[in-house]
Amino acid sequence: MTDIKTIAERIISNVENVIIGKTDTVRLAVIGLLCKGHVLIEDVPGTGKTMLAKSIARSIGCSFSRIQFTPDMLPSDVTGVSIFNQKTREFEFRPGPILNQIVLTDEINRATPKTQAALLEAMEECQVTVDGVTHQSPEPFFVLATQNPIEYEGTFPLPEAQMDRFLLRVSLGYPDGPDEVRMLEEQQVVHPIENLKKVVSVEEIIAAQNAVREQTISDDIKRYIINLVDATRRHPEVYLGASPRGSLALFRTSQAMAAILGRSYVIPDDVKGFAVPTLAHRLIVGSTARIREVDERAIINEILEQVLVPGGEVA
Repeated sequence: MTDIKTIAERIISNVENVIIGKTDTVRLAVIGLLCKGHVLIEDVPGTGKTMLAKSIARSIGCSFSRIQFTPDMLPSDVTGVSIFNQKTREFEFRPGPILNQIVLTDEINRATPKTQAALLEAMEECQVTVDGVTHQSPEPFFVLATQNPIEYEGTFPLPEAQMDRFLLRVSLGYPDGPDEVRMLEEQQVVHPIENLKKVVSVEEIIAAQNAVREQTISDDIKRYIINLVDATRRHPEVYLGASPRGSLALFRTSQAMAAILGRSYVIPDDVKGFAVPTLAHRLIVGSTARIREVDERAIINEILEQVLVPGGEVA
């Protein structure tokens, strides 16, 4: 039997040699990997978004590519292109950076909508189609996208269809004082990522991804997930609630959290802990609520207080 807890702990511990003091965020990223999902990291520059992606790739010995999005980037720069070989008199496919195992799409909202759309098929179906030919992504396939939530000049906000492809939305934030001092000390001579070693094999990751889906989840917990998602659709300040893909995201991440904690079954706390990172970015707040700067996270927290927990009693 695959020991998901041990595999996750090895990765998290290894990544924390580089990303200091951000255990919760690192755990969320690892859970995204174990759930075969993708993660959107929203944060200001310099907080370690790129290092997080590189550290995970090195920890599991996966191929890694970074796509730095710019307004002049073309879809073929992402997916790849077919080039005519004059020797063989045939077209040869040159794969783009998206056909790697761990892919960092940096500042994704700086690309035009046409280029952003090139990611949709890859993220959802783990494949790209170029000139009518489909090319499968390698396993495991994990996209970490970043965007700056402060600077919007010269950007193209991600459409709802693109946001919905991300299993989780997370933020690293600034380090605490002692953690920042430790960071300075550890990077004085050489960056810690240069000494980062592989701690888990690709085969172990794939086995863990399959094992996560075997975690027991009761009918009561399933109904609780559906009730939470349905509440987002009926909330008076929400124009568009979470999609069925949001229900599945909350379902999968709850299973992964239970496995990481050493349980074979899901409890309500697993679900509650992932409601914000899996659902908040899928909501579109109504125009009136936007004027009042109502936050999607606050709406999810309000719903968590209102929806009855399995085994609970109505006050």
